[in-house]
Amino acid sequence: MIPGYLASFEPAMRLALGQAAGSPGEGDTDVPVGAVVLDGAGAVAGAGRNRQEADSDPTAHAEIVAIRQAARARGRWRLDGYTIVVTLEPCTMCAGAVTAARLGRLVYGAADPRAGAAGSLWDVLRDRRLPHRVEVIGGVLEDECAELLRGFFGRRR
Repeated sequence: MIPGYLASFEPAMRLALGQAAGSPGEGDTDVPVGAVVLDGAGAVAGAGRNRQEADSDPTAHAEIVAIRQAARARGRWRLDGYTIVVTLEPCTMCAGAVTAARLGRLVYGAADPRAGAAGSLWDVLRDRRLPHRVEVIGGVLEDECAELLRGFFGRRR
């Protein structure tokens, strides 16, 4: 990966980190993961944070929330040419949603060796058996993304 190319995603990752952090008092029970979906011009088309606990919805992961918002904004479910930027490597459900939405690129911050489906545990997004593959870029602002999670879980112990 070219360092300048990787760095070009830092502003979007900072937006995703802002989503993950939420507002004070908000999401104290939801794991702080944030996501933004960028259209082909780089404008934010959707944004979200984990809301499983807040919404009592097991599918309310940051990626799903952001993808739904972007699809509504675009007026169609196909998000080809769009990029999703997320603070934590997606799980299998979210990797499937990225593929189903036909997103062109996934950028993530911290790897998830326990449940990651973009190369850590599974590699759903580059599985040649699927009809759509996604460019995957990991490690953007990795330390900041991981620290947000460490802090959250440290407070819960």
